[in-house]
Amino acid sequence: MPRKLDAYQRKRDFSRTPEPAGQPGQAAARRGAARFVVQRHRARRLHYDLRFEIGGVLVSWAVPKGPTLDPDVRRTAVHVEDHPIEYLDFEGVIPRGEYGGGDVIVWDRGSWEPHATDDPAAAVAAGDFHADLFGDKLRGRFILIRRDGDQWLLLHKHDEFAVKGWDPEDYPASVLSGRTNDEVKADPERMWRSDLPASQASVRLRPPEIPGPTPDELAGLDALGAGGTWAVFGRQLKLTNLDKDLFPARDGAAPVTKRELIRYAAQIAPVALPYLEGRALNMHRFPGGADTAGFWHKQLPDHAPDWLPRWTDPDAEPGKTHTYLAVDEPAALIWAANFGALEWHAWTAPAGHPDKPSYALIDIDPGADTSWDDILVLARLHRTALEHLGVVGQPKLTGRRGLQIWIPVAPGPSFADTRAWVQQLSKAIGAVVPSLVSWKWDVRERGGRARLDYTQNVHNKTLVAPYSPRAAAGAPVSAPIGWDELDDPGLRPDGITIRDMPGRLAERGDLFRAVLDSRQVLPEIS
Repeated sequence: MPRKLDAYQRKRDFSRTPEPAGQPGQAAARRGAARFVVQRHRARRLHYDLRFEIGGVLVSWAVPKGPTLDPDVRRTAVHVEDHPIEYLDFEGVIPRGEYGGGDVIVWDRGSWEPHATDDPAAAVAAGDFHADLFGDKLRGRFILIRRDGDQWLLLHKHDEFAVKGWDPEDYPASVLSGRTNDEVKADPERMWRSDLPASQASVRLRPPEIPGPTPDELAGLDALGAGGTWAVFGRQLKLTNLDKDLFPARDGAAPVTKRELIRYAAQIAPVALPYLEGRALNMHRFPGGADTAGFWHKQLPDHAPDWLPRWTDPDAEPGKTHTYLAVDEPAALIWAANFGALEWHAWTAPAGHPDKPSYALIDIDPGADTSWDDILVLARLHRTALEHLGVVGQPKLTGRRGLQIWIPVAPGPSFADTRAWVQQLSKAIGAVVPSLVSWKWDVRERGGRARLDYTQNVHNKTLVAPYSPRAAAGAPVSAPIGWDELDDPGLRPDGITIRDMPGRLAERGDLFRAVLDSRQVLPEIS
């Protein structure tokens, strides 16, 4: 019995093509909702590749004129070799001279269900395959019927989703990146990295850049005395107490001043903005400095400048916070820093849909007796589990003692859904190392052990944002890290500071960007 991906792999030179190689041997079936993808592919001729997840691979047809919702139109479809599951996210340019050379976009994708069969592989083998599609563009029941050999017929049923005259060419943009084939060809932004795990291999080559402060603007900040008005990012910001020590000294270095915090906020704002914009921000303020008692400030004060972006909660109860800061432009983060917000905690759901989380959150919360090595063991177990599940997640240091992993999710699940999923994952990992983990809520009952805190997945809950400083000596940062850094003996949970981060970004880039580039449905955990 030939292996399912043999034909696919024989046709490609993976040292040249950015396409995913797929796993050797028989691909394993995956639990959970089956997925489909349609790629608009300009090779020698334009065609659409329709692919269904069946038995651990993508069973594929090339449709020259593309699928349609018009029930009166019949399309020719050519049954081609099975493709690896990782092709669900493939978008880029296959080099000229390689098999299928040309530009490819993810034209549509979603989930699907078989109709009139419990064995879709058998239905394909029999030449009569019916599927209900739930995509961004394609909806309703599609039928594939074999005519002769690899030649099939594709049609859409007369159902509630049928649309007469519907032409796929009227909808040319990718549902993954929003770009057209021409844009991908001119500037191939995403590419498959065969040297990375499947869950991380679809990478953005050229992240969109937001300009940071200019040298003249930074010089303007340095030229201010103890306070004054700073012109930056097109705004006039009144700054105060710039020479005040906000973070105590650490490791023999000088204390960190408010001017340094303001500079850091300006430098990091273009990078941090995508993780903050469109979300309510809870500010953890320490006007007296990090070594004083801080307090939470949620309500945007009446004296805030009119230009400052904000969000008003329509469901706020009387007497509760109703208007929040929303960091929708870089200058807003500088305003928050000047206001004494040493830590930035954005909601994990967008303001427009506060009951729909953007992330499933894993919080490795150390106990009194938990060592940093114990935290790393738990983080590596999560790394292995996510790779096994094919799920994209990204780790970051808390800037204190712990570590978090943020897993991006497609819009739809509730907090109860993400909490249940993370709980199941965490319980499975905790069972591997029960001596390290406690499930007790009260820290006094944990026996000094760590907690894998799935309860962070709840409405209105915040976790410290990527790149936020922490109110501690030396101004440590909640710094995104690469999975490879879990094996770096020099890694420490509070080892990256606001003085380190600009150089680190210049060297390694934004390591958290994967949580913005991915839309994924959380698979079942068996």
